[in-house]
Amino acid sequence: MKSKTVLILAAILVVGLLVTGAFAVGFVSGGFLLSGQANSIGTRLFQDSVASSSDVDLSENTDAPQDLDQLFEPFWQAWDVVHEDFVEQPVDDTLLMRGAISGMLDALGDEHTSYLDPVMMERFNISLNGEEYEGIGAWVDTGGDYLTVISPMPESPAEGAGLKTGDEIIAIDGEDMTGVDPELARQSVLGLKNSTVVLTIRREGVEEPFDVSIKRASIQVPTIISEMVEDDNILYIQLYTFGAQTDKDLRDALKIHMKENPDGLILDLRNNGGGYLDTAISIVSEFIGEGVVMLEEHADGSIDTFEAQNGGRATDIPMVVLINEGSASASEIVAGAIQDHDRGYLVGITSFGKGSVQNITRLVDDQGQIRVTIARWLTPDGRQINGEGLEPDYIVEITEKHITNDLDPQFDKALEVLKELIGQ
Repeated sequence: MKSKTVLILAAILVVGLLVTGAFAVGFVSGGFLLSGQANSIGTRLFQDSVASSSDVDLSENTDAPQDLDQLFEPFWQAWDVVHEDFVEQPVDDTLLMRGAISGMLDALGDEHTSYLDPVMMERFNISLNGEEYEGIGAWVDTGGDYLTVISPMPESPAEGAGLKTGDEIIAIDGEDMTGVDPELARQSVLGLKNSTVVLTIRREGVEEPFDVSIKRASIQVPTIISEMVEDDNILYIQLYTFGAQTDKDLRDALKIHMKENPDGLILDLRNNGGGYLDTAISIVSEFIGEGVVMLEEHADGSIDTFEAQNGGRATDIPMVVLINEGSASASEIVAGAIQDHDRGYLVGITSFGKGSVQNITRLVDDQGQIRVTIARWLTPDGRQINGEGLEPDYIVEITEKHITNDLDPQFDKALEVLKELIGQ
């Protein structure tokens, strides 16, 4: 089992920024704790459609314009100018509409509030549902200046090519990505299986950028692996995301492995960028029998309390949780609850620090979806995670030397701590 864990170490060396304004995975309301947008590249899905303007009551908003027609006169003036004077006619009204929505949300200045057009929405949902797509197999960050690798997926072309957490993709097939929207860069990396893409990588600690040629493949997005640690009677579970089926997959794994009477459990949340809030609550409830597992603080100061669900399958077994800088949002919900309840120890390095909740609304006529930050979340003890992260009980770094020598000191420490717990 140890060897399998080490296969994932290319995704565990944390060099720089890991999560996107996307992690695009994080936490979404309705089910999502988006850490940004970990695109495969989360929230409670509160609703499936957008309220029409006639449904919006502006009377209680003292800052709301009294005359929307007058407010939007400049917009329609610009619209008319484009349709009358732009050199390339006819213009695509749908693209203009989508661009207007995107610009409106960008103007809010919140990296986790954004618009996903229909194509981006479909690709975004793939990573949460464990579906298949064609590309190089990497979770990426689209929230910075350049498309940045969060982590390669296990046994993917990206992992085989040696991509590492923190790698910045500064050119694609020789085309400079400076000033290019990282989401557009991400779409350029996707492509038909068996085709080749050349990425120019800038890596911390490496003096000059270098090219990596990667052959694309059909990628099955993983959500979970589980197995018994050889000779130690320890159950090892790694969660890659908090997708729509991840809690079910976890319950299925626990149903099988708990019959083997493991002495302890290691839950690996390293480089897990988040996902659905509902899934996070369901998953942490497998390990915490009762009590508050998360607080959600809204703009008006009100706080919603989320408590553990009944029926957890592993609420008494000694456990240790692995985290790193790639553990964000929903991962921090789970790890923070386990830490606050003294349910287990955290081992690794400080987590990413994504503590906001996004509501996802599907737009009418299949025109994509918008993610809007609606709240912040806190651990059961009221700790603010946003921008700070969770500090492990045992801080253990992973270096380039460790990876080169096929070593995982974080896993080794987790095993050591867990054995001490079992002995007690």
